[in-house]
Amino acid sequence: MVTDPFMQRALVAALLVGLSAPVVGTYLVQKRLALLGDGIGHVALTGVALGWLVGAAMGLVPDDVLAIPGAVVAAVAGSVLIEVVRRRGRTSGDLALAILFYGGIAGGVLLIGLAGGSSGSLMAYLFGSISSVTLSDVWVTVVLCGLILLVGLGLRAALFSVSHDEEFAISSGLPVWFLNMAVAVLAALTVTVAMRVVGLLLVSALMIVPVAIGQLVTRSFRRTMLVASIVGVTVCVTGLSITYWHNVSPGALIVVLAIAVYAVVAALHPLLARRRPPADPHPDIPDDVAVSATAGRGAAQEECTP
Repeated sequence: MVTDPFMQRALVAALLVGLSAPVVGTYLVQKRLALLGDGIGHVALTGVALGWLVGAAMGLVPDDVLAIPGAVVAAVAGSVLIEVVRRRGRTSGDLALAILFYGGIAGGVLLIGLAGGSSGSLMAYLFGSISSVTLSDVWVTVVLCGLILLVGLGLRAALFSVSHDEEFAISSGLPVWFLNMAVAVLAALTVTVAMRVVGLLLVSALMIVPVAIGQLVTRSFRRTMLVASIVGVTVCVTGLSITYWHNVSPGALIVVLAIAVYAVVAALHPLLARRRPPADPHPDIPDDVAVSATAGRGAAQEECTP
């Protein structure tokens, strides 16, 4: 399998997407914007159709040569727009996302018709088509994933602060507006990067479900991000490997595998939590737990003494 040039390109794309998507998803979950990826994905569909229309007008071959650049531009513009709307508070976040959902799909279908295509031409972008990954797509994926990881990991402390408690970040003097925009743009880039692997309609699942798994088995933000990235890489590579021998949709299989892992971990979580020793609230003090336990027993004895 690894000697096949097609599978080599597909594995590189799946590996990079599985590594970078949960990094951005961790911030979105922390900000309670888990559905932002869906909204951006719908807007990116309009960008795909717009790139297709421009390519057809310029006589480029193939017609969709500008589809990915158009998706990047539309996704970034949509993410910035929804962040501006959310911050100004003129409409609620869920209402703005709903407008993106409907407007993105409608715009994509309308523009692809003007470009001479049909709604069926968008299926590869909606649900992924990793068989169409070219060498140029791989290089675009490498560059964008490198940028996502560079910003997402390099600014992790500041991005966590603004995602966890925006008011505290403001009082600390952090550039909150810039950091919120950075998260929105990273989400847009992640959507366009994962478009070929899992599709625009399923990319949000790859960003969110591994993070949900990480939250079940870890208690810190850093470890959640690490576990989510490991799960993302595992399900992407495993799903793609299965499709090498079985003719099924790789994007759908990857998402189903991620949800299956979440279901198993969620089922085993109560058992694991029951066996886990109580956390030490002050690990720098070696005997605080013992002191607390002793004090608790002493208080209980005093209550029982008449």
